[in-house]
Amino acid sequence: MATAATGYDVIVIGLGGMGSAAAYHLAARGQRVLGVDRFAPAHDRGSSHGGSRIIRQSYFEDPGYVPLLLRSYGLWEQLAADSGREVFRLTGGLYLGPPDCTTVAGSLRASREWSLPHEVLDAAEIRRRFPNLDPDPGHIGIYEAKGGFARPESTVRAHIELALRAGATLTFGEQVHGWSEDGDGVTVTTARATYRADQLVICPGAWAPQLLSQFGIPITVERNVLYWLDPIGGTTAFEDQPIFIAENETGAQMYGFPAIDGPAGGVKTAFFRQGIECTPETIDRVVHPQEIAEMRARVRELVPALDGPAVHTATCMYSNTPDHHFVVARHPDAARVTIACGFSGHGFKFVPVVGEILADLAIEAKTAHPIALFDPRRLVTA
Repeated sequence: MATAATGYDVIVIGLGGMGSAAAYHLAARGQRVLGVDRFAPAHDRGSSHGGSRIIRQSYFEDPGYVPLLLRSYGLWEQLAADSGREVFRLTGGLYLGPPDCTTVAGSLRASREWSLPHEVLDAAEIRRRFPNLDPDPGHIGIYEAKGGFARPESTVRAHIELALRAGATLTFGEQVHGWSEDGDGVTVTTARATYRADQLVICPGAWAPQLLSQFGIPITVERNVLYWLDPIGGTTAFEDQPIFIAENETGAQMYGFPAIDGPAGGVKTAFFRQGIECTPETIDRVVHPQEIAEMRARVRELVPALDGPAVHTATCMYSNTPDHHFVVARHPDAARVTIACGFSGHGFKFVPVVGEILADLAIEAKTAHPIALFDPRRLVTA
């Protein structure tokens, strides 16, 4: 096995959404960066694919995320300008269900706490303004004009291109076998070589249980399915629809997008966290007819015209922490190692700001961004 040059400041393992952003932000600050990924750029084997990911600011998960979202929105704009790519689009966002459900009550709480522009709509007003949607009479919606979607593959490619332009060395198709830390730096061993650097950033996605096993961070990997359904009457009526997240009385959430892939592209929809536990090696990549039938049955309750055949399906993996909050930190037990994992199905909208945070942590060992919520020590039991 050949040994690579040791002249790197930071090695980044994993070049999906978070890792590619970290590589870019590090290289843009003058760091000598090596990025390593086992797959080709913008691949579909992990969690940074599927054509679209929701972005929003009225954050029902926890109002503590909102400052990061505000910064992330600015970085989305910068990334689009610097790369010349459409990496995001604002369509408006509608979050609906019973008034006391997590999706509605949590979105309203975040909007009020951070004075985010929003509207509260009853079911009749939702039907009037968004004729594709037919909510139950007692349901309401929180509408924010700044909801929309990011394009994950374009985002990864944009960060990779900008990282390379800033001088990073990025290698693909190279599997990491292991890493270690000592008093002088870090060592990363791959199928091709052994690399040395001062710092290590690990963005492992669904491979977190293997690459971070020594830290005892409990992460489970979950298979989720994405569906593109052919609307009754065609996609034209769905072109200007906002993204939506809908919760029913049982607490089950689903979400959907406008028609963004042309007349033959269907309309994307999916359940949120309704998958089964898996690993990257055991995930079932086949989407079965019964799964499509279940998605159609649920979505027709809210969007009757979307009860059409599937024109495309795909699988992806969520990497879930027990509390569904992220892990983004310099690990207290490994002074030269920064980790970003456990994004629990809602992390992609934070990709630009997480890249900035990881660069802060790797270079300065601290960040001005509020990330106490993401400390891994909350999850590690004695």
